[in-house]
Amino acid sequence: MYHFIEVKLLDNQDNSHRTEQHSNKVPEKKKIFLIINVVIRVLQSLFVFAVVVLLLGGALGMGIGMGYFAFLVEDTQPPTKEELQTEISDITEVSRMTYADGTNIAMIKSDLVRTRVDGEHISPLLKKAIISTEDEYFEEHKGVVPKAVIRALVSDATGMGGSSGGSTLTQQLVKQQILTDETTFKRKANEILLAYRIEKYFSKDEIVTTYLNVSPFGRNNKGENIAGVEEAAKGLFGKSANDLTLPQAAFIAGLPQSPIIYTPYSNTGALKADENLAYGMKRKDFVLFSMYREKAITKEEYEAAKSYDLKQDFQPQQESNQNTEGYLYYAVLEQAVSEIMDINIEKAGVKKETLDTLGLSQYEDQARKEIQNRGYTIQSTIDQGVYDTMQNAVANYGYMLDDGYGAGLVETGNVLMDNKTGRIIGFVAGRDYNISQSNHALDTLRQVGSTIKPISVYGPAIDQGMIGSESRLANYPTSYKGGGELTNATNSGTNTFDTVRHSLEWSYNIPVYHLNEAMKTQMGDDNFSYNNYLSKMNYPASDAWSYQSAPLGAVEATVLTQTNGFQTLANKGKYQKGYMIEKITDNSGKVIYEHKEAPVQVYSEATASIMNDMMRSVLDSKITTPFKNMINGLNPAFGSVDWIGKTGTTDLYKDAWLVVSTPTITLGSWTGYDIPTAMSPNSGDQNSTYLANLANAIYSVRPDLFGVGEKFTLSNDVIKSNVSSFTGEKPGTFTYNGGTYTAPGPNVESFYAKDGAPKSQYKFGYGGSDANYSAYWGRYATSPPSSSNSGSTTTPSSSEKKEEKKKEDDKKENNN
Repeated sequence: MYHFIEVKLLDNQDNSHRTEQHSNKVPEKKKIFLIINVVIRVLQSLFVFAVVVLLLGGALGMGIGMGYFAFLVEDTQPPTKEELQTEISDITEVSRMTYADGTNIAMIKSDLVRTRVDGEHISPLLKKAIISTEDEYFEEHKGVVPKAVIRALVSDATGMGGSSGGSTLTQQLVKQQILTDETTFKRKANEILLAYRIEKYFSKDEIVTTYLNVSPFGRNNKGENIAGVEEAAKGLFGKSANDLTLPQAAFIAGLPQSPIIYTPYSNTGALKADENLAYGMKRKDFVLFSMYREKAITKEEYEAAKSYDLKQDFQPQQESNQNTEGYLYYAVLEQAVSEIMDINIEKAGVKKETLDTLGLSQYEDQARKEIQNRGYTIQSTIDQGVYDTMQNAVANYGYMLDDGYGAGLVETGNVLMDNKTGRIIGFVAGRDYNISQSNHALDTLRQVGSTIKPISVYGPAIDQGMIGSESRLANYPTSYKGGGELTNATNSGTNTFDTVRHSLEWSYNIPVYHLNEAMKTQMGDDNFSYNNYLSKMNYPASDAWSYQSAPLGAVEATVLTQTNGFQTLANKGKYQKGYMIEKITDNSGKVIYEHKEAPVQVYSEATASIMNDMMRSVLDSKITTPFKNMINGLNPAFGSVDWIGKTGTTDLYKDAWLVVSTPTITLGSWTGYDIPTAMSPNSGDQNSTYLANLANAIYSVRPDLFGVGEKFTLSNDVIKSNVSSFTGEKPGTFTYNGGTYTAPGPNVESFYAKDGAPKSQYKFGYGGSDANYSAYWGRYATSPPSSSNSGSTTTPSSSEKKEEKKKEDDKKENNN
């Protein structure tokens, strides 16, 4: 304080003279010493001040840091020991899939090969190697090394020093097994919290053993991805993890940091070239040095192991286990992935339709890994006896589909579905999995041809009350709007108005086109059928549904989707989504997923029963398919089965379809080449013959499926209208354009879902020009209608009917 006062006095002008006299008496050396002393004291004061500031700031920072840490982990519920045990030990466990009765189909393969071993069967050298390299303070810390964490945080915050890590083995275990690789402070805070928790409950040996069991270790000599030290030891050196030498242990311990870079093998199992193998060798040497530095090995052991030629120990390349799984394995797996994926998306609170392709693929990958790794049991709906029989049938009768028209094998896809539930009982995905891995039953999209007509045109039109079963539709030569001739399969029109039932039996294109265009106009929606009917049955969305050619089958669907559409009609208009997974349980028996029915009434019950009645006529008439003859010829029991169905072909016979139903099941069939190619005009008959044999084979093992003795019946609310066979409307007399007309008989019964038949009128049908109506009315009139003529008409004579029938027979369509 003396010197401080002395300095202050220098600034006091009242005492300046006295101070100057005193100052002159101080020797020069003392003056210098005085200045130095003042500077030192000032610096000391500043230092003390800085320390105080730092201490206060540090305390404040620590308080803020602790508060922030608490904020980050406030939502984390500290897990119990049992929960942690499950989490950190939750490694790949074999899942399995079963038939409907619980019999095994297969064990589900994982992309990781892993064998768990306990700590006593892992070499102490390997444990020392991993600890020395990855976590030198492992034996001392309590899960976290604070200075390492701070160093890592500073590095992350400043971007200096690269990735400094800062994770202990315990933290790495948390990251691998419990958390994600997300780089956020919240995740890091939870990692620290959980690391402390693990250290509290588990011994050091338990932690390092678990780490060595869960970590990835690159590839083995079969090119398979491996995890866990036991598979690493076997896959690299052909021995157990307990029998590794020092250089072998060091090499394996170096792998987890970058498994694919350091692994000695390529994805084929071949040993890498020397320049690529060098990465793993250098890493091995670093591990050995770390062990020597930490005094885990002696200098002599270090030098001997470093100089050892480890390349000679690597296993030679081996062929991996051949994949023996086929259509069924992958079909069940993909269906299970889809269900788990939907569950996970719902859990995340995300709307599936808002996800882009990348987002969907991420959820799909997550679901696939979950199924592969969690020890799930996936119970399918597949009947083993039926499925095996269907595979034998396609092997035995598939030749019936071959015609020599195209190159390669004519493929097929078949689905057998329970009408009431949508349960897929069996399917045929293809002729030979080794030739084509495409699942032609569940995945392949092909043009559906005329099988779409009952689903997208006739059904909706009946449902809306536009037509009855005997309503008339124009079948005169017609062009599309905007140009382009529209024809039936083998003629350009029958030059008459045909009934709805007759048009369906012959699968005419022109009448259904007129009906569809009228429906779009009447409903004010070019996409009316899709928006109000097909979308409810999960048909794929497409602009093609609004095209003029859509009702003729120029739209695509899978056999599964098309079978499901016919299931809806066979099930009184009620759609039950086709499904293959009954239940998924975890290894403790807890139900992860269970199928729940979600029926959708797409068509009224009346509409469905009318369509079923008309599709019975399709098969009974045998006009477009010989299926009824074939099936009855194979088995007399089928005479008591009520079959309904519809055929379909596409341009140049590139696709041939037949979907049939009984009151209890629906069986769909498609045939064609993988690359759409013209088939024989007889391809429809060939498909019918094949399907009859397939159905007969199924009957041989499960006759109870077919509903023998049961019948499709008209529902009680169907309106049965008495109509003129000439107009398809109520018989009666009316005037038109100054003339009087009487709708001629005979009268017939027409089935309506609503409203009933309208009164007869001059333009009674859908489609047709004025000239068409004039010709049609004139055909049966005794004289041109006029005001002086009552319009008396006659019905066609017996000879005229025979002539008409002969013309139709000459124009018979082939399977359209």
